[in-house]
Formats: sequence, structure tokens, C-alpha cells
Amino acid sequence: MNRLRRAWAAAFALLFATFAFPAFAAVTVHFQSFDGSVLFGRYPHTFVVMEGTLDATGARINENYGFTARSVTPAVLRGPVEHMIYVEKQKYVEETNRHISITVDDATYWRIRREVDAWRNIEGDGYDLNRRNCIHFVGAIARIVGAEVDYPSSLLRKPRAWLNRVVARNPQLHGRQFD
Repeated sequence: MNRLRRAWAAAFALLFATFAFPAFAAVTVHFQSFDGSVLFGRYPHTFVVMEGTLDATGARINENYGFTARSVTPAVLRGPVEHMIYVEKQKYVEETNRHISITVDDATYWRIRREVDAWRNIEGDGYDLNRRNCIHFVGAIARIVGAEVDYPSSLLRKPRAWLNRVVARNPQLHGRQFD
């Protein structure tokens, strides 16, 4: 009888622990690209999606961030312009290319959020098509999660091709390339 009580107590403790702590608390960071569309006037773009649950608080995360020019005009071709952090609508996120997905701990999630805020708060005209665009932004986040990143000038306006390069340079991330 004593053994049966211990077994029930252990089962109850295990069940209680399951409810007391999130069993699958983790945030996954997805690195995504958009091919662009002449029809809708959207140019190629790359951004990150973060979804999951924070371990410390159990808070649900469903966020995405990209870096872009506040207004897409011919001025973008001439030099730095006003910037913004852009949040994609969910229906557009679902239509993009998901190249890499990596699960991070709470501390890394918060490092990424601080990086997003730093880009949001760049003083002056922060968006520069050749020196600080969506590729550079996503590259900064990729480095936080341990990816090796570079910025060949031939890919600075080709987010999908650039993320394909990141995938190729980081086989440990088990990413996917898109044609």
C-alpha cells in the first residue's frame, strides 16, 4: 500500500509540475524573404518573425519586424532617407519564404528586441539602400542567434538571394533555399 501511495504522489507531483511550468516554452525566430511584386508595388524585402512562449513569464509571442524606408520614393536611390521598423500583416507573412527557423531562449529574445529598438531609434535618416537596409537589419539579428553573415554588394538589393547565401554559409541552422 505504501508503494501505491508513493506512486500516486509521484504522479501527482509530475502532473502539478506540468501545469506549474510551461512545458514547451520557447521562442522561434524565423528569417523570411519576400520576392516583391510589380502588381502591388512592393519591392523585395527580408524580415524576422518571432513566435512562441517566453519561459520566464509564459507570455505568448507573435511578432515580426523589418527595416525599411518610411516612404518609397526615388529619393531612396540617391542616399539616406527616413526609416522605420515595419510590421507585416499576417496574411503577407504567410506568403513569404521562410529560410531559417531557430529556437532561442528568453535572454536571446530580449537581445533581439533591444536590437530592433536600436534600429527603430537610429537618429536622422537611417535607411540607406546600399549601407543600411532590410538585409543589414536581418543580418544584425542573424548574428545574435549565431549565424555567420556578410553583405556582398551584388546581393544588397536581393533579400531572397542574400538569405540563400546565409543558409549556405550556416549549414548548422538547417535552413532552406528558395529559387
